[in-house]
Amino acid sequence: MPTTDTSRPAALSGVFALGGDLPVHRLGYGAMQITGPGVWGDPADPDEAVRVLRRAVELGVNFIDTADSYGPFVSEQLIRKALHPYADDLVIATKGGLTRSGPGDWRPVGRPEYLRQQTELSLRHLGVDRIDLYQLHRIDTQVPLADQLGELALLQQEGKIRHIGVSQVSVEQLRQAREIATIVSVQNLYNLANRADEAVLEYAEAENIAFIPWFPIATGELARPGGPLDAIAKEHGATPAQLALAWLLRRSPVILPIPGTSSVAHVEENIAAARITLTDDEFAALSAAA
Repeated sequence: MPTTDTSRPAALSGVFALGGDLPVHRLGYGAMQITGPGVWGDPADPDEAVRVLRRAVELGVNFIDTADSYGPFVSEQLIRKALHPYADDLVIATKGGLTRSGPGDWRPVGRPEYLRQQTELSLRHLGVDRIDLYQLHRIDTQVPLADQLGELALLQQEGKIRHIGVSQVSVEQLRQAREIATIVSVQNLYNLANRADEAVLEYAEAENIAFIPWFPIATGELARPGGPLDAIAKEHGATPAQLALAWLLRRSPVILPIPGTSSVAHVEENIAAARITLTDDEFAALSAAA
């Protein structure tokens, strides 16, 4: 079970129960950056990637998000190398539905047979019998959504997937998805500087669906010297990135930020953001400034 041990700062971020039965510390780790340039191939320093994953867990992270397309498969295989056999409370989420043909190239493929193949490969690469949270990485507009999520629901019935999530969807798409399968999470682009998907977050909060913001620490012009983020960060003795994470944690109890990095020092810095408590005035000032 999650702990409130303050020697593990991620525990200070609070707890959210994915699907009602998988409690995790809300501040997690996103494992996209432990790959090569363009999220392609092996990282420059595989040993450091292993150290990053182990350090994140030491600091209380028990929710790690990855995808079969990160590498491809490099991220999943590094997670297994670093952390298998997994702690009982460690929840590993992965995703399928984007193919790769080279660095920086991402193409949706949602054919049922492909999603089944990728699920089986993720099970093998992660070294598990069941994936805690399997997310449809992108909706393939060339394939009926019922076929895409229907296949994941079949895999769930077979015991290969515990919970199902979706990624980069609108409110209407999320509603449609929930008519096909039980959806416990949504992963969309969202951060202090980019809140275009506010409506999706509000819907997720109303329905107690986890909202996993990717690219969570983007700060843009807000972090400029003398800007609102810079000023409040200095008051807390923190970095703008830490403040951006603290803002997300304060924004909604269903938000699970997953900052990623390939550096041990940076993962320590990110997780320390859970120690920051914004005042009402600070939260309001940051919200208004963006």
